[in-house]
Amino acid sequence: MINGMIDLRSDTVTLPTEEMRQAMFEAVVGDDVYGDDATINELEQLAAEKFGKEAGLFVPSGVMSNQLALFTHVQRGEEVILPDNCHIVAHEAGSAAIIAGAQLRSVQNAAGEMPLDIVEKYIRKDPEDIHQPKTALITYENADSDGQVRSVEYMKKVWELAKKYGLPVHVDGARIFNAAAYLGVDVKEMAQYCDSMSVCLSKGLCAPVGSVLVGSREFIALARRKRKILGGGMRQAGILAAAGIVALTKMTERLKEDHENAAYMTERLTEVPGIEVYKERQQISMVFFRLAGFPLDSDGLVKYMLDNGVRINGEDNGIMRYVTHRYVSREEIDKVVELMKKA
Repeated sequence: MINGMIDLRSDTVTLPTEEMRQAMFEAVVGDDVYGDDATINELEQLAAEKFGKEAGLFVPSGVMSNQLALFTHVQRGEEVILPDNCHIVAHEAGSAAIIAGAQLRSVQNAAGEMPLDIVEKYIRKDPEDIHQPKTALITYENADSDGQVRSVEYMKKVWELAKKYGLPVHVDGARIFNAAAYLGVDVKEMAQYCDSMSVCLSKGLCAPVGSVLVGSREFIALARRKRKILGGGMRQAGILAAAGIVALTKMTERLKEDHENAAYMTERLTEVPGIEVYKERQQISMVFFRLAGFPLDSDGLVKYMLDNGVRINGEDNGIMRYVTHRYVSREEIDKVVELMKKA
């Protein structure tokens, strides 16, 4: 429960833990633009080591992390190959066109995985052809906001294809620890198959702010300059980074609990008449369903639940999503299911 409400809208609503708040209170800080903030330096090094990369860069948000990756990998007018429903395409307000000046070549996909034969077909083979944009990057999410996880085997195949044509790979790893928990692997196993990765510290990890972009030392040095261009050069931001350190060291292992609660919610929701639950999509902390003969429409259900102390989002393309996190208990899941039955 958050501020007296059951909140199933997203794992972005999580609050910092008491340990995070204490760490923020005690954080040693300095001017990060000068490289003087010891807590930010510690966070960046910790993130790089966890993912087996040379360096990391602390940024305010996942969108900035992704857009910095594009801004660093891609020259204006070059092309990025990516899934047509990924976060960069659908939820980052067209910033790839505004910031990096990149052309996006989107690929229809099944459960978030681009068919590799189509990806290879879309790669521009002749960089000397003045009529075509140059392919500069392949990128995708793991896990995505549709709750789907890319396997390590798939990541390896994308990596091998990219390297065949000398292309870098960026992975939007906003929920990469959820993906690792679902697959039962260390994040290093996944990160070895990309040149850069954005890692969210909030969402299920509960930090209040921030993501870390990880990659090679040379890449991160250039991204640091690009971060300054975007206005992301923060000063005594170690207060925020302190919560991120707790997120990476204490909060990653408990994501399995969120997944188990989502699985429990999936089963319980099948008891509710008038909805169709997508069991096969429940891989991480997300539960998907659609209203199929339910007495309320999406807007009506949102209002009904809010009137009864539950925050939910309305449907997106006919699909509704509930998200479990640290502040959703089994008892609260039961309450939600009983409310829906009552409706």
